Amino acid sequence: MTKNRNVVLFIATSLDGYIATEEERLEWLFEVEGEGDNGFSDFYSTIDTVIMGRKTYDWIANVDNMEEYPYKDKKGFVLTRSSMKNDDYTTFGNPDLEQLISQLKEQDGKKIWLVGGGQLVTAFLEKGLIDEVFITVAPTIIGKGIPLFNPGEYQSKLQLEGVKTFNQFVELHYTVKKNI
Repeated sequence: MTKNRNVVLFIATSLDGYIATEEERLEWLFEVEGEGDNGFSDFYSTIDTVIMGRKTYDWIANVDNMEEYPYKDKKGFVLTRSSMKNDDYTTFGNPDLEQLISQLKEQDGKKIWLVGGGQLVTAFLEKGLIDEVFITVAPTIIGKGIPLFNPGEYQSKLQLEGVKTFNQFVELHYTVKKNI
């Protein structure tokens, strides 16, 4: 475990850049023939902290076949303006993003997973807080939906680190070039 841990965006998208349909559905993603868990277990073993927005948390909590919270073995943060009570797995709040990430990076640990969603990804990009990006592209065009990248006041230059295929899925791994 090390300090100065990376914040990593690990997410799947349609070929046309959507992470879900307008109705927040993912059937299109599960209809694609993958390979094993498409690299998720390998990635998951590299993290010990998850950060997500309230909409993503609510979506995860309401998945029909979800029997228990899937990230209970990780330290969790749900960023929300709503007043919610912390539980055994998750801290809820609306902290200053730069301060939160600075504090987490100063602690010993593994990587920090930015789970989503799109609004939170935009906020992290605008503040330059993402260090690595893993985007798994599904060979599906859904036409409209919830975009991976929302319009915003940001630009990021990336360095391709690797490409993997999982049957019909392609995983792109980038590091974010930081302005020095």
